[in-house]
Amino acid sequence: MSSTRCLGRLIACLTGALSRFSVGLVIMMPTELAQEFVVQLTAPAVAQVRVLRQGDSNASKPLRLYVESGGCSGLQYGMTFDEQREGDLVADFAGVSVVVDSFSATYLRGTVMDFSDALTGGGFKITNPNAKQSCGCGKSFQTS
Repeated sequence: MSSTRCLGRLIACLTGALSRFSVGLVIMMPTELAQEFVVQLTAPAVAQVRVLRQGDSNASKPLRLYVESGGCSGLQYGMTFDEQREGDLVADFAGVSVVVDSFSATYLRGTVMDFSDALTGGGFKITNPNAKQSCGCGKSFQTS
């Protein structure tokens, strides 16, 4: 039986028992059971993607985040405005559509993309829990 189904039965049982006592019940789903997209974008990252799309001929295309071979650590991050393809994972972040292919999803799961407009070290910042080693520029990484 799946964890979600077990949790659902437990919630139903608890809700029934507590309703006899007129007690309110708020149940938060554990994050591991919630369906999360492979990558999360912070509010500053979403805002910067919107800025980049303004007046661009790619304004209607989703943002593609991907991983490819290269860089000084073996794999490197990339992003571009691109068409959605068969097999892509798709999510919407406050009106910004993001796609990730299945190969990249393996390496990006749990990643957070942020943006900083600081004069030193500004730009998009990727925090990837799967990266065991990264190069100094933060664009490439290694998983093992």
